[in-house]
Amino acid sequence: MSWNFKNWYRQRILENESIPDDLWQKAVARLRFLHGLSPIELKRLRECVILFLHAKQISGAHGLVITSEMHVMIAVQACILILNLDLDYYDGWVEIIVYPGEFIRDYEYADEDGVVHRAREPVSGESWLGGPVILSWEDTAAAEAGAGYNVVIHEFAHKLDMLNGDANGFPPLHANMNQQAWSEAFSKAYAGFCLHVDADAPTAIDPYAAENPAEFFAVMSEAFFEMPLVVKLDFPAVYGQLALFYRQDPAQRWIEP
Repeated sequence: MSWNFKNWYRQRILENESIPDDLWQKAVARLRFLHGLSPIELKRLRECVILFLHAKQISGAHGLVITSEMHVMIAVQACILILNLDLDYYDGWVEIIVYPGEFIRDYEYADEDGVVHRAREPVSGESWLGGPVILSWEDTAAAEAGAGYNVVIHEFAHKLDMLNGDANGFPPLHANMNQQAWSEAFSKAYAGFCLHVDADAPTAIDPYAAENPAEFFAVMSEAFFEMPLVVKLDFPAVYGQLALFYRQDPAQRWIEP
């Protein structure tokens, strides 16, 4: 799709589709990380949400009925990551599946001896390479608490990470970014964080970030938007790289409750 046709097509969508004001205002009020956005940024985010909802299919599982309010809440949280990027970052897949609560993930893994095991575990979200994003609505709604946990941001950060293949904590960087600087910032922070978690030391960042570099990137992306002052203070080099990648500075616009 050429640039001109893409813009024309998107403008047609924006002229013919909308989000009711009450649903929009309710979502903005609920999500603390949106409170510092300027009117221009909120307008751009709202347009992104409209385009996102046009492009993606959100369906409920296990009898969950997806309301208009749920559509908007999911889309707003997904679109904050690409506020200053482009909706094209979410191309190549369509479906978002939402369960009422945690769902069971079946997977295989090989131990140190090469023996393959099957496992089942409850999870709150999952992203598939080239496939759907799967979410727990109970955990999605928990973002309203503003406690630094955000399953939607987490899973959509994985989607960005997967733009160059399997998630590994190294998404495709912009032309003005330095791969070595990214690698050094994240590698050093990840190693230190793992030592911290292994020592059972308290941390404001979800310990799940120590699982692997891909989860470290996703959890740090959550924290970047949900508690940016903590990330900027404790992981300044990581914060700097995320600010370059997302082209946002959440700490600068943060408003304490």
